[in-house]
Amino acid sequence: MRGVHPRINPAPIAKAPTGISGFDEITGGGLPRGRPTLVCGSAGSGKTVFSMQFLLNGAVRFHEPGVFVSFEEPTDELTLNLASIGYDIPALVRRRMVIIDHVHLERSEIVETGDFNLDGLFIRLEHAVARVKARRIVIDTLEVLFSALNNEGLIRAELRRLFRWLKEKGLTAVITGEQGTGTLTRFGIEEYVSDCVIALDNRVTDQISTRRLRVVKYRGSPHATNEVPFLIGPEGISVVPISTIGLSTRVSTRRISTGVEGLDQMLSGKGFMQGTSILISGTAGTGKSSLGSWFAAAACRRGERCLMFAFEESGEQIVRNMRSVGNDLQPWIDQGLLKIQATRSTTFGLEMHLVQIIAVVTAYKPAVVIIDPISNFIAAGLAADVKAMLTRLIDVMKSNGITCLFTSLTFSGADLEGTETHISSLMDTWILLRSTELDGERIRLLTILKSRGMAHSNQVREFTMGRSGMQLLSIHRGAKGVLVGSARETAMDALARPVEVRSA
Repeated sequence: MRGVHPRINPAPIAKAPTGISGFDEITGGGLPRGRPTLVCGSAGSGKTVFSMQFLLNGAVRFHEPGVFVSFEEPTDELTLNLASIGYDIPALVRRRMVIIDHVHLERSEIVETGDFNLDGLFIRLEHAVARVKARRIVIDTLEVLFSALNNEGLIRAELRRLFRWLKEKGLTAVITGEQGTGTLTRFGIEEYVSDCVIALDNRVTDQISTRRLRVVKYRGSPHATNEVPFLIGPEGISVVPISTIGLSTRVSTRRISTGVEGLDQMLSGKGFMQGTSILISGTAGTGKSSLGSWFAAAACRRGERCLMFAFEESGEQIVRNMRSVGNDLQPWIDQGLLKIQATRSTTFGLEMHLVQIIAVVTAYKPAVVIIDPISNFIAAGLAADVKAMLTRLIDVMKSNGITCLFTSLTFSGADLEGTETHISSLMDTWILLRSTELDGERIRLLTILKSRGMAHSNQVREFTMGRSGMQLLSIHRGAKGVLVGSARETAMDALARPVEVRSA
């Protein structure tokens, strides 16, 4: 048809994987191949670690030799620092896979002249690239090269020339830059001439430090634009994406036991749905952690791995306490089926907790994860921030088919059918535990507020905990509902009726 132009589908740009966990996922494959990328941020944000990891992974994992040019840290210091994340740089240098070149610049020795240029640097770079047939290059940190110059026009001209030279050589380049005032970099031009810009940030809120990464721009490629938390650990940088795109998680119809026979019966006789999120809330002493531990033991009996994150008690204390209610967890720990990761909720910021949890889950590969309790996260951030963090955590767990159980403390006098973190709407199953006092006896009660995708009991059940475990008692109803205490013992059996179930 006249006037109708066929739509052209441009070929996607080639990308060079960084090998940095999580980063290649949010960029759709890594950094633009044969083009310059700017990595900027304040001091201590992780620029050098990011760029060196990109270079060394290129040599070790992707067989792409590289050159690292440093204007700040001497070669021996860089080698020592990077050894802490598991890289044997001297061995790579001997194999001619990597060159570390430290260019010493003394500010007092630099004289600005009208014909200042980077020809000497280009000759040095070209020689290093030719020696190892480099395909990757890092320049760290760019501002040092121009620190003694005041002619902004000259700086801009030479920066453009440097970036053009890197492109002409077909090098996948990472240039690091210090954050400026009101700009991503000190000179402000690097961010415009770079094909990709990565901003790193290490912010402190309420004395808690959190590292974040953002892809500011990426020419010719779709990419995640949100800030994502990242961690610098024993294996370098690992990035945690905010969430998956869309709600396309695969679901399972398999049912798994709660570890308590009576509770299984209340859940249409089959227990929880595999791969779902479960919330157990209640006031102090109602048995939330105990119920979580029985669920952990049930997973271990099935031969599945269970990972428990504890934010109030140490692992040894949990094992000791659970023995008092007939649940010995130590054999499962000895068999490697149960792992307890205990830490204080105030040790890290919320995003760092998210990174740490996912890192341990990735390494241990559990079928069941227990977080006890999530209400402690309130000490590390606002309720809205906690909900955002837990939303991402639930998304990661569901995308990996992991059944995740959360406990949450409800304070006396507060709305029992609510949580401080406001995440009940995210849960597939919600169990409420509460206690009441009658005739000098404290009674524990359990009810299922919701359980999506299955029929479940609508009754309030009394339960006991002791050496024989958790027992749900028979149901007795009177004019005012469930009868407890001494009244329960004298209630007529005719008032008892079997468990009723309701659809989700």
